[in-house]
Amino acid sequence: MKLSDKRVVVTGGAGLVGSHLAARLAADNDVVVADDLSKGSRDRVPEGVEFVECDMTDADDVATAVTEDVDVVFHFAAYTDTNYANPRQLFEENTEMTYNLLERMAEVGVTNLAFTSSSTVYGEAPMPTPEDYAPLEPISVYGASKLADEGLISTYAHSDEFTAWVFRFANIVGPHQRGNVVPDFIQKLIDDPEELEILGNGRQEKSYLHVSDCVDAMCHVVEHATKDMNTYNLGTRTTTSVTTIADIVADEMGLDPDYSYTGGDRGWKGDVPKMRLSIEKLSALGWEPTTSSDDAVRKAARDLIDELTE
Repeated sequence: MKLSDKRVVVTGGAGLVGSHLAARLAADNDVVVADDLSKGSRDRVPEGVEFVECDMTDADDVATAVTEDVDVVFHFAAYTDTNYANPRQLFEENTEMTYNLLERMAEVGVTNLAFTSSSTVYGEAPMPTPEDYAPLEPISVYGASKLADEGLISTYAHSDEFTAWVFRFANIVGPHQRGNVVPDFIQKLIDDPEELEILGNGRQEKSYLHVSDCVDAMCHVVEHATKDMNTYNLGTRTTTSVTTIADIVADEMGLDPDYSYTGGDRGWKGDVPKMRLSIEKLSALGWEPTTSSDDAVRKAARDLIDELTE
């Protein structure tokens, strides 16, 4: 599907990845951002992009955003905290958002959907983890909600003639991000430049992908993958430990803090301590990341330090 001269809806488009995607697509498409601003920020919505304040758990709001003239929906809206304080709400509302969207799309004949899933659907799996790894056994409610969403989307792809692109993300980092290890470390060091608390033992090791690469990869897959149900991992071939992230952030801030660790092999309940996705399927489609995991973290840290110290 060529991403030009299309009417595109981006749910959650005021968040990290959604806002960067909206900016990328706005030059050649008619883009609508639908977001309730519970986590995103209105000022992240690019100039010239239509904005609809939309609660995706409200079917009437979804109907306002998704109309008959829409060509494709990029669905980013979700609670994304793997350690959310109310896990039942996270699961129920994430799946409700997706079900509302699918029902509305079917109602008005919009059949192209790109969905942001997560590496957390795999649980603790051998690395590098390919898309056909099974069984999928998530260890967080967030991961379970994403897996449930994938199941709903698969049903519509196979039974309602939808074309779906499902992206299982590694950890995405970049400008405007909040609530992730990189901006959290920056804020902690702004508050106390002498000591940095690190959750777990610091040896948790995961793949980090810069948001610019993430958006580029999604557009590439949508334009080149043509099955009814297209599932792709998005990540890098390298990983970065939490302690290395601390080292990178401290170096970029010109600091040399002491580290303290909360202990244990994971940062929180439901945290997958080691994750690296196979991107061979993505590579076979003709796309490669431009930065390593370490370089993605460093690039993000530089932008976020500027943002958080203004």
